[in-house]
Amino acid sequence: MDLLPVLPAFFLAVLLISASPGPAMALILRRAALRGFRRTVPVVLGLEAGLYVWAMLAAAGVAALVAASEVAFVVLRVVGAVVLIVLGVRAWRAAWVSRRATGAAAGSVEPGAVESGSVAAASVEVGAEAGGGWRAFGEGVAVQLANPKAAVFMVAFFPQFVPAGHPVFSTTAVLAALQVALETGLYLSLAASVASAGGWFRRPVIRRRLEAVSGTVLVGLGLRVAAVSH
Repeated sequence: MDLLPVLPAFFLAVLLISASPGPAMALILRRAALRGFRRTVPVVLGLEAGLYVWAMLAAAGVAALVAASEVAFVVLRVVGAVVLIVLGVRAWRAAWVSRRATGAAAGSVEPGAVESGSVAAASVEVGAEAGGGWRAFGEGVAVQLANPKAAVFMVAFFPQFVPAGHPVFSTTAVLAALQVALETGLYLSLAASVASAGGWFRRPVIRRRLEAVSGTVLVGLGLRVAAVSH
């Protein structure tokens, strides 16, 4: 196959792209640290599903239209910023509610107050997990699809690795599937490594700090997306 000679360069590019910090990495690290490996899998799958959709849109020429249209780019930029900021504010809220619940338990002298605080903190966890895996999957898809830079990137990235004379759409579909497979393995490995220290991350004090920091990172990324130019 003419495609084989380009695969080493393609895989190296995918590795470098996957390792770069961004919304996807922030979501995965936060989820793995606070929810564990199993609950991080839907986020990874959602991110990769969104990436594959963008790749197919790029192959069909739709992503090029989005990248070229000022209005479409601005709309996507605003949506992407809102998605990230909402996720960041949600993390801040979780840290704040957990802090209040723990503080109320620590400040009470009544028997069973500690248990009450633990139940309150646990209710935050349950509330955050409402919707289960599908909600996590949807968050991953939304973050990926609402990223305006993804449209620009896909238009520029895949054509470099499509050999001359090969059908663009089908070749891009194959390359995108390879990228999804490679990134899924890398991100799940990262999630497993982070989740292995989950007991430490889920200690109340560490958890609150991590929620606060990850919320700040997500809001910062949202503001950066909002400010990005064409």
